[in-house]
Amino acid sequence: MQLGIIGLGRMGGNIARRLMLNGHQTVVFDRNTEFVSTLAAEGAQGVADLPALVAGLEKPRAVWVMLPAGAPTEDTIDTLSQLLEPGDVIIDGGNTYYKDDIRRARDLAQKGLKYIDVGTSGGVWGLERGYCMMIGGDADEVLRLDPLFAALAPGLGSIPRTKDRVAEDDRAERGYIHAGPAGAGHFVKMIHNGIEYGMMQAFAEGFDILKTKSSEILPEDQRFDLNVADIAEVWRRGSVVSSWLLDLTADALAGDPKLEGFSGSVADSGEGRWTIEAAMEQAVPVPVLSNSLFSRYRSRGQGTYGDKLLSAMRFGFGGHVETGKK
Repeated sequence: MQLGIIGLGRMGGNIARRLMLNGHQTVVFDRNTEFVSTLAAEGAQGVADLPALVAGLEKPRAVWVMLPAGAPTEDTIDTLSQLLEPGDVIIDGGNTYYKDDIRRARDLAQKGLKYIDVGTSGGVWGLERGYCMMIGGDADEVLRLDPLFAALAPGLGSIPRTKDRVAEDDRAERGYIHAGPAGAGHFVKMIHNGIEYGMMQAFAEGFDILKTKSSEILPEDQRFDLNVADIAEVWRRGSVVSSWLLDLTADALAGDPKLEGFSGSVADSGEGRWTIEAAMEQAVPVPVLSNSLFSRYRSRGQGTYGDKLLSAMRFGFGGHVETGKK
């Protein structure tokens, strides 16, 4: 199949590459012309602007927008809505607020355009590992584009299949789902990221306790000079807390046990706040998730060892640079 991709940064460029490796055609655009040139050299059709991207696609066109949530995505989709024709589809693969998806789908439908929201997890490792995708939108349109989603997804891989699972649709086992109508994909991804905040905070706090066990405020016979890199490594192997986040923690500590390359000023990209808002709207108590968000706010004035570990994990999976750093 053919797909237009707008935004070739940390994830967009690798989405194009993974599709091309699986035999699909891509037409790509980014304001950074170097990104476009690099992808063109690898087999993509690079274009200089949005009209050229639309012109380079066969009908019905499919355009994937992979830009930061907010104005960059809003402005791009507005421009596309004036260039595309009825039957074409716009896909937002970024971290958009799900209520914006609902509005967009309604507005674009009035022009005969289709809209799909794809919560995309995989970060800078997606080219190698594949992307876990949570998809919202019209079921028939999602099915029509299935070859693209199947190519981007991780596939069954080596993960053991869930015992006694019975399902007519095996897409979840292959790493992607049709979650529901417009907005459902980004809603599921939003909660995913809220949970991620809590998991990362738990690791950060636990390793902070381990690291400070040698503190002089403790009785001398209760001080342990623990090797946190070894602890992270051993927990990866057979422990119930083993996970990709722990893998990233072990990688970070192996290269920099004191985490001197990080200040501990931890940013939040929006999904944590939106998760708390959803919890309040639905009257669901979320003390762990809310505390993990507030801890990120606190970190910007007082970075601890745990905060540095949070920064290290964020950099590991998504290439996220600390607040105030370039």
